[in-house]
Amino acid sequence: MLNKENGTIKLKLVKSAIRKPEDQKRTLIGLGLTKMNKEVVLEDTNSIRGMVRKVAHLVKVI
Repeated sequence: MLNKENGTIKLKLVKSAIRKPEDQKRTLIGLGLTKMNKEVVLEDTNSIRGMVRKVAHLVKVI
């Protein structure tokens, strides 16, 4: 969920990082998504959006 009021974005890991490139695994760790179905709320910045774009096929914005 993109929350314009306080500038946050909520992500959920919906697909496993097994058999994915190492840089994508590190990106997920950087986002705080280490286990399946884990949800995190992050500040909505350009760097976070770039990380989300890199692993968009593994995460869901909720």
